[in-house]
Amino acid sequence: MPLPEDFVDLAREVNNWGRWGDEDELGTLNLITPEVTARAASCVRTGKTFGLGLSLSEDGPQIGAVPGRINPVHRMTQVNAAFFEDPDAIRFSDDVVEMGLQCATHWDALSHASYKGTLYNGFPAESITEDGAARCSSDRIRTLVSRGVLLDVARTKSVERLDGGYVITSDDLEQAARVDVRPGDVVLIRTGHIQLLASGDKRGYGMRAPGPGMDAVRWFRRHDVAAAATDTMSFEVFPCEHDDLFFPVHLLDLVEMGMIQGQNFDLEELAADCADDGVYEFLLEATPDPFLKAVGAPVQPIAVK
Repeated sequence: MPLPEDFVDLAREVNNWGRWGDEDELGTLNLITPEVTARAASCVRTGKTFGLGLSLSEDGPQIGAVPGRINPVHRMTQVNAAFFEDPDAIRFSDDVVEMGLQCATHWDALSHASYKGTLYNGFPAESITEDGAARCSSDRIRTLVSRGVLLDVARTKSVERLDGGYVITSDDLEQAARVDVRPGDVVLIRTGHIQLLASGDKRGYGMRAPGPGMDAVRWFRRHDVAAAATDTMSFEVFPCEHDDLFFPVHLLDLVEMGMIQGQNFDLEELAADCADDGVYEFLLEATPDPFLKAVGAPVQPIAVK
């Protein structure tokens, strides 16, 4: 099936293949230079910290829509296990978890999506096997520390949360930007949609979502954004803009531009504080857990203002 013409033109416009060399597997994260990180550190003024990750629990956001992407299953392997006969001596408790690496707050690695047989930078999709991703895996990201910028699209629209299916455009992002977005920044896009999880409406959260549309990718590329995350399950608007092209924003971001995506970021507390003090920039530490050969990884992002 031929690809839609508007998608093909946009893919050509935002493509970053070869920009950082033929062997590059980091994409736009190359924009986070030591100078960018040092600049980000200057955003810390009050020392207030905000955890942006969802709790890892069996009651997580997954509803079975993606096969194998299960909520965490936690069990104890040792409970007050004795190593000595003395009843007062040290005892240990241990536990294990089985979970989908992308079940809660996470980054999609560049290897998460492919089309026409290719990953970012032209690497073959066949480099992903049952053994994992040999190219563009999440463990390539050793650190992710930069200036974070909150784009509170919902508050900009004067609504508690955007409706499911709302397409966020370049104009929406520009209107929500309270500071100049610079190369190497990580943008966090608040739709308010994650509030559905607190209400118990997991199906509503998972089946229809607001999010960036294809036009927003042009804005990411124009501002040389290093990474972007949303407070939704799908990152991009869902249902998708094209009936005959599934998850086009994933293909543009991950494959063409080489920009990782974050999903299920809990931005509510941070957004309330930003609205209160008018400061929408912060130091962001959001390094994914280093699972070898993984196509995505959980993260507990920390914003420091």
